[in-house]
Amino acid sequence: MTDPDAPRAAADRGATTDDFEVMTGLELQGERRIPRKQVWSWALWDWATQPFNSVITTFVFSVYLTSALFLPSDVAGLDEGDRAYDRGLADLSSQLGLAIGIGGILIALLAPVLGQRADAEGRRKAWLAFATGGVILSMAMMFFVEADARFFWLGAGLLAAGTVFSEIAGVNYNAMLVQVSTPRTVGRVSGLGWGFGYLGGIVVLALVVAAQLSGWFGIPTEGGLNIRIVALFCAVWTLVFSLPIFLNVPEAPPAPGRERVGFFRSYVVLVRDIARLWREARPTFWFLLASAVYRDGLAGVFTFGALIASVTFGFSFNEVVIFGVAANIVAGVSTIFAGRLDDRFGPRAVILATLGGLVVSTLVVFFAHDAGTAVFWVFGLFLSALVGPAQAASRSFLARVTPAGREGEIFGLYATTGRAASFLSPLLWAGFISVAGAQYWGILGIALILAAGFVMMLFVRLPKRVADAADSPTPSAAGTPG
Repeated sequence: MTDPDAPRAAADRGATTDDFEVMTGLELQGERRIPRKQVWSWALWDWATQPFNSVITTFVFSVYLTSALFLPSDVAGLDEGDRAYDRGLADLSSQLGLAIGIGGILIALLAPVLGQRADAEGRRKAWLAFATGGVILSMAMMFFVEADARFFWLGAGLLAAGTVFSEIAGVNYNAMLVQVSTPRTVGRVSGLGWGFGYLGGIVVLALVVAAQLSGWFGIPTEGGLNIRIVALFCAVWTLVFSLPIFLNVPEAPPAPGRERVGFFRSYVVLVRDIARLWREARPTFWFLLASAVYRDGLAGVFTFGALIASVTFGFSFNEVVIFGVAANIVAGVSTIFAGRLDDRFGPRAVILATLGGLVVSTLVVFFAHDAGTAVFWVFGLFLSALVGPAQAASRSFLARVTPAGREGEIFGLYATTGRAASFLSPLLWAGFISVAGAQYWGILGIALILAAGFVMMLFVRLPKRVADAADSPTPSAAGTPG
C-alpha cells in the first residue's frame, strides 16, 4: 500500500511527481465489473439535461432573446440593414454574453467548495439533485419571459442562473464517472454520456421543428408563447429523464481523511488542497489550467453558434433549429465514436486533434462570412463534430489523473478554472462586436481562445503510470457500456 506521506516527503526533497504514486479513483476500481444498469443510468442524465444546453442556451431560447422581439419599439420598427437596427441586435447579443459571464463568476466561486464538501460528506447525489432541480426551475420560469424588451433581463437572468445550476450539477455528475467506469473503459463511458446528451438534444429539437412545421399545433405565437412552452417542456423532460441516476447509481461514501468544515472555512481548505495538488498531482494541476482556456472556447462555439447562424448568416428560425438537429446528430455520433479512440490512443491525442480542427474551422467561418449559408452548414457541422469529442476526452483525462476521494473537489476545480476563464469567450465576443460594430467579428474572439488552449495543451501529458494502464489490452467486460 502506498505511504500517504510519500508524496509530501518526495516533494520536500525536490522530487517530481513521477517519483511517487498518487492512487486515482479509477485505479482503485481496478477491473471491477460495473453493472450496465448503472452505466446507462449515469449516461442518461446527459440525455435529460442536454435540452438546457442545446434548446435553451444555443438554438432556441437564446435566439429568441436576441431577436428583434426584444428590441425597443422605436428600433424594432426600423428596416433590416439599418445601422441602428443591426446595432440593436448586436447589443442584445453583447448583453446576453455579459449575463452569462456574471454567472460564470458565481460558478468559479462556488463549484470547488461545493464539490469538496460533497466529497467529505458523501453527498454527491444530494448536490446533484439540488442543482438539477435548479436547472429545471430556471427553465420552467422562462415560461414567463414574454416577447417584450421589458422581459429581456428576466430571460437573460434565468439563462445565467440555469447555467450556474447546470455547472454545479455537472461537477457532481462528472465526479460520479469514476464510480461507473474503470481505467480501460472511462473513455467509452464518458463518450457515451456526451453522445447520449447530443441524442437527447436531437429528439427535443426535432419536436420543436415538428411543432413549427405544424403551426405550433395551434398554440398562439403572440408574446412568444410558443417558445415559452418549449422551455416548459424542456423542464419536464429533464425532470423525467434525470430520475434513473438517482434510483440506480449508488452514493459514493465519504472520502476517508477529509475534514468537514464550515462553508467559509472550506475556502481555506481549498487553498491548502490546491497547494497539495501542485505537490502530489502536477499533471492534474497543469491540465486544469490548459483546459480552462480551451473549454471556454468550446462553450463559446455552442453558446454563440446559433446567434452567428441567425444574425451573420441570415438563417431563419426554422433553419436555425434544423441546423441544430443536424449538429446534434453529427456531435452525438462523433462523440460516441471518439470515446473508443480515447481508450485506444489516449485523451490527450483526441483533445489536440479536435482543438486543431476547431481553430481552422472557426477561422474559415470568420473569413468567409459573406460567402453564403453553405459555408456555415459545412463548417458549422464540422465544428459540431469536434466539440463533443473534445469535451468527452477532457472529462476522461481528468478522471484518469484525479486522486482518489477528491473527485468532487477536482471536478469542482475543473468547473472553477473553466469559469475563472469563462469571461474570455463572452467578453472577447462582446468586445470584438462592440469595437467593430458587426457580429461576425465575435467569431475571431472564439478562435483566439481555442488557439491559446491548443498551445497550452501541448505542454500537458498524462503521467506515465496512467498512460501505460490506458494502453493495456481492454478486457471484454468490467465496466464497458456495450
